Amino acid sequence: MPGVLSGGKIPTRMRFLVERVTDVPPWVLIIAVGGVFLASLIAGSDTYQDTLRFIGTGLAITVRLSLLGFAMALILGLLAGIAGASSQPILNTISGVYVELGRGLPLLVQILYFGYVVAPAISDLTGIGSIDHAWRAVMGLAFCSGAYQAEVFRAGIEAIHRGQWEAARSLGMNYFQTMRYIILPQAFRIVLPPLGNNFIAMVKDTSLASALGVTEITQLARVNAARTLDFFTTWNTATILYLIMTVTLSLGVQIMERRLSRGK
Repeated sequence: MPGVLSGGKIPTRMRFLVERVTDVPPWVLIIAVGGVFLASLIAGSDTYQDTLRFIGTGLAITVRLSLLGFAMALILGLLAGIAGASSQPILNTISGVYVELGRGLPLLVQILYFGYVVAPAISDLTGIGSIDHAWRAVMGLAFCSGAYQAEVFRAGIEAIHRGQWEAARSLGMNYFQTMRYIILPQAFRIVLPPLGNNFIAMVKDTSLASALGVTEITQLARVNAARTLDFFTTWNTATILYLIMTVTLSLGVQIMERRLSRGK
């Protein structure tokens, strides 16, 4: 029987295995390979164990930055999205300026600007004292992400059929009641998947908080690499930590999208 490499047919059992492997989603392979790789390295290497213990302490800060920044970005994005979908020219202009600023400037520049310009100005004006660098990073992350989420919310609001507005007005609802009880509940269902992707982007963007010295994963990796001069082990560990977080979140977004599509 001619072999596979010589141009013959693939045996039935091998073809079945190939089909099963190709059917596996990429996130499963990444998590499996990354998890096995990290586990084997940690189990057999004191260096990797020490590196993971050192860098792993920044995991909680990375998660905290992501959640706080995303929550603030949701508020900014929702307000700007409603203003962008409004028929009021002033609100449209304000929303447009914010969106252009947030999307037109590099995220690193925004984080540094909030860290060294906006935060000190707030401290001087309010007298609340120095603002923690983690909060400065959160403000920069939220400002940038909120601009992208504003466009998501605006598109979700405008996707609702105009007849919904007319029906609400016929029931005697004003603009705010219509938005709260009729439009936004439907719009949120539309925008949930892109908001999930924005949160994944937020998790990755927290690495830029290292520019302010915030001790998240990337900053601790830089410190560890400088003190041990072991760049290979350090950045392998940091890379796998980020991959496990982002791929797991991507899985959650895919599950949510499938459930929403079935709900339709």
